[in-house]
Amino acid sequence: MLTQQECDFLHTRMKGTLIEALGMRFIPTDDEYAVAELPISPATRQYLGILHGGASLALAETIAGVGSLHITHFDETLAVCGTEVNASHVAMSATEGVVYGKARLIYAGRSTHVWNVDIVGEDGIIISAERVTNRMIKIK
Repeated sequence: MLTQQECDFLHTRMKGTLIEALGMRFIPTDDEYAVAELPISPATRQYLGILHGGASLALAETIAGVGSLHITHFDETLAVCGTEVNASHVAMSATEGVVYGKARLIYAGRSTHVWNVDIVGEDGIIISAERVTNRMIKIK
């Protein structure tokens, strides 16, 4: 879904944000998924040393938002805003390495997009299954 140019643009635009602070990186793909990786680090771990559920939610909302930006062709007259995120944390993560957020569009209306996001470990096992709803708001 995301091209290398889009990923490069996003990495530049995300400087100084939560996305940069957590170490998220967008990954170009040529399929229907928007993908990002998130390192398991002190900034993203909870007290047991595994990925914090809030970090999973941040990854899911971020990659679904980026997917909506892609669909709207990065239209600068629109703001993509997450309006609902829900998650089922179904497995414990590793204590190191990276996890991947894989977002797949399930509904694209004029003003609303709904995404399924799987957070998976390097072994491909689902850690968290999430649904994100985005609203496109006209700003210009």
